[in-house]
Amino acid sequence: MRLNADFDQRVVLPPDEAAWQPSPSPGVTRRMLDRIGDEAARATSLVRYAPGSTFAEHGHPAGEEIFVLEGVFSDDTGDHPAGSYLRNPEGFRHAPRSADGCTLFVKLRQFAADDRETVRIDASREAWRPGLVEGLSVMPLHSHGTEHTALVDWAPGTVFKPHTHWGGEEILVLRGVFEDEHGRYPAGTWLRSPHGSRHTPFSREGTTLYVKTGHLDTERLAPWLGTGAG
Repeated sequence: MRLNADFDQRVVLPPDEAAWQPSPSPGVTRRMLDRIGDEAARATSLVRYAPGSTFAEHGHPAGEEIFVLEGVFSDDTGDHPAGSYLRNPEGFRHAPRSADGCTLFVKLRQFAADDRETVRIDASREAWRPGLVEGLSVMPLHSHGTEHTALVDWAPGTVFKPHTHWGGEEILVLRGVFEDEHGRYPAGTWLRSPHGSRHTPFSREGTTLYVKTGHLDTERLAPWLGTGAG
C-alpha cells in the first residue's frame, strides 16, 4: 500500500475525511494518514482502542512514536493518560491495551537509525516555555539531529513570521483553529508540508498543535522511497 507517499507534495487531511478501518486486532481501528507498506509499514495513523481492547505482544523495528489524544493507553510500562508522549525504539516489545478505550496518534518505523532513546512524557506535568513571538508557548518533547517534536500553544491573535522548513513539517491540530495563507485547519486536521515549504502561520481563535519538523529530508526517506513497498 502507498498512501500519501509522495513526500514532495503538501497533504491536508481534515477531521474524519478518511474512514476508520479495522486492524488485525479486534476492537482496534485506525485512520491511515500516510503509509508505505502493508502491515509492516512506514506509517502515520490515528489509532482507536475500544474499551477492553488488547493487541498481541509485538516489537517495533525502526521505532514507534505515540501521542495519547484521548483516554488511557496501557502497556507493559504502565498507564499513559491523554497528553502522554511515548517513544519506543527498535528492540522494545510490548502488549498494548486500553481498559476504558483511547485514541492515539501513532508513527511507525520513522526513527533515525542512531536514535535509540526511550521517552515517557506526561504533558500535563510539564512546563510551557516562551516561544519566538508573543502569544506562542512551546513544550519540547524530543530532538535528535535535525528532527524536533513539540507541543505549540497559540494564544488568540498570534501571528508567526514567514519561514521555510528544512526537512519539512508535520502538524496535528489538537485544539482550536490553526491558519496560514493556504487555509484554515480546525482541531483534528493533519498537515504534512515538504522539505523547503514556506508559510506564514497564525491563529485568530487560538490553537494547540503537535508539531514535528526536520524529519522529511531525502536522506531519511531514501530507504522507503527506493523500495517501492506495497
